[in-house]
Amino acid sequence: MQKPLFIVLLCLFFLAASCSGLKYEKYPKEEFRGVWVATVVNIDWPKNGNDHVAKQKKDFLRILDFYDELNFNALIVQVRTAGDAFYPSEKAPWSRFLTGKEGQPKQRFEDPLQWMLDRTHERGMQFHAWFNPYRATFDLDTTLLDTTKHDFYKHRDWMLKYGKKYYYNPGIPEVWEHLTEVVAEVVKNYDVDGVHFDDYFYPYKIQGEVFNDSLEYATHALPNQTLGDWRRSNVDSLVKNVHQSIRHNKPWVQFGISPFGVWKNKSTDPLGSDTKAGQTTYEDLYADPLLWMEKGWIDYIVPQAYWSMHYPAASHEKIATWWASQTEDTELYMGNGPYKIRNNADEAWNDKKELPKQLAMARNLPEVQGNVFFSAKSLMGQHEDVVKFLRKKFYKYPTAFPIEKNEALTERLPAVAKLSKKGKGIELCVSHFDSIPRFVSIYGLKNPSNPKEKQFLQRGYIPRNESESCIFIASRKFKYLGFSIQDMYGNKTELQTINLKEAL
Repeated sequence: MQKPLFIVLLCLFFLAASCSGLKYEKYPKEEFRGVWVATVVNIDWPKNGNDHVAKQKKDFLRILDFYDELNFNALIVQVRTAGDAFYPSEKAPWSRFLTGKEGQPKQRFEDPLQWMLDRTHERGMQFHAWFNPYRATFDLDTTLLDTTKHDFYKHRDWMLKYGKKYYYNPGIPEVWEHLTEVVAEVVKNYDVDGVHFDDYFYPYKIQGEVFNDSLEYATHALPNQTLGDWRRSNVDSLVKNVHQSIRHNKPWVQFGISPFGVWKNKSTDPLGSDTKAGQTTYEDLYADPLLWMEKGWIDYIVPQAYWSMHYPAASHEKIATWWASQTEDTELYMGNGPYKIRNNADEAWNDKKELPKQLAMARNLPEVQGNVFFSAKSLMGQHEDVVKFLRKKFYKYPTAFPIEKNEALTERLPAVAKLSKKGKGIELCVSHFDSIPRFVSIYGLKNPSNPKEKQFLQRGYIPRNESESCIFIASRKFKYLGFSIQDMYGNKTELQTINLKEAL
């Protein structure tokens, strides 16, 4: 009897070790490593709307360099905070968080979005444009708004006051159409790699306040449709419309959403997670991400699970496991909250290994293909012990992106046009035959007959509509160079190898 008991205990030990982060895949071949760059009220960037352009650029490059050196591969940058824009727009005024005064362009910074996009792509990183669709103002001081261009003044009938903000009324069909056009303007004019919505759909509920959309409900609801179902259908319509618009304009652009981490509590629905969240995505924010995944309206989802691993009301462990069980044809990345490190009443965040435990768990769940951190400034210039641990144990090497749109490959794939020495490195130039942007994964190999031992060196970006693109590779220590090219549908070429001695 002792031997079976010992085996059971041993199995339980290894299971516990796996969940606590002692065992995980150290060097995944593909992983989404993203960070949210929040611009609303200058959380991450820019530090101040009145800062000089040179300082704003320097501060953005600091964010880029920090996460590039940590081997992250994606930035999710907030380009619309509250009915405004961080780019020249026909649909919205310039954001005061960028320029210091709403509606006023930034002198000598004609197109900040294009500049950020170019700097991000130079590092072989993806750029996802993050929109907050429904928030119209950040506070009730409407004198700060641009009277000629902000929708608060152009479409006053679209606005609802709730708490200390104004919101676009999701129950008005013209609002869905307008917000879809807002997103389409960016997708058409910029080669962003993704469009991103956060967790703000209908606003988080405030005790004693009423979101007064009764007139729209009476006008537009179907017979016998409950208020909750009607509100969810409104959000569904926006998500569906944006998905269709992206597909029409640039079908390779990804569409992702980061909902509040708890869909429903198990106490109200047996299908929900074993949590006790005070508000939920489905019942309070009127968003149904399970439906969006089922319908194929989104390409990836990032549940915001900002709690510690074993937080009683909503543990990260339970939430991540629940989402892993719900996701099939949609890429799943977990949203993590390093902003809480040593800055939260939950003492678990005082442990430098709290965040690493969450990353280890993500890598132990095959359905989870990466993580996104909120927010960019959380690890910069602080928590060096955590950063050092992440760099050593989790992000030692760069990695490719997990993209699976599964569209057909084009007939003529990009190919190496030339390879030449450049300083202490190598310049790899790739020919391009179509209008689909691509990323190049570059590897160092000691023996081409054993490609499994390849070391990921870096990523490169191939813009669309350019016949030839060149990428600088800093390392020449390997005998062979390997590369594969991945389009934004997820299709990849086979690994091709080059004998550097012969080629150079």
